[in-house]
Amino acid sequence: MRSQHNAFHLAIPARDLAESEEFYVIKLGCHLARRYADRITLDFFGDQVVCHLAPDTPVQTPRLYPRHFGVTFRDGADFDSLLRLVEIRDVPIFMKPQLRFEGTVEEHRTMVLQDPSDNLLEFKHYVDPRMMY
Repeated sequence: MRSQHNAFHLAIPARDLAESEEFYVIKLGCHLARRYADRITLDFFGDQVVCHLAPDTPVQTPRLYPRHFGVTFRDGADFDSLLRLVEIRDVPIFMKPQLRFEGTVEEHRTMVLQDPSDNLLEFKHYVDPRMMY
């Protein structure tokens, strides 16, 4: 079982590392852990995201399914804080904040951001924390 001392690791393509660094570090507030000529490693809300330089693999039309990643916040205040940050820093939004499955046990708020390499990031908060998984 994963403990708080372990980090999930995800590698994603980046067409330009400077753009990726500005998006994740400056706009979203992630910590830059390491930078190399071919990749940057980030503390992405407690997990590790590595943006690998891949300028020759463009996404034609970004789609939420089947590929996206993000964070499901346990505390609604954390979702609200990120939403304020997105608004203040004018972060590109792929899908505006919305309420899904209203009135059901799966009710949650969600928003999807789009990074400069067209990777999609979903952030959400469930009313019932048992629905996080």
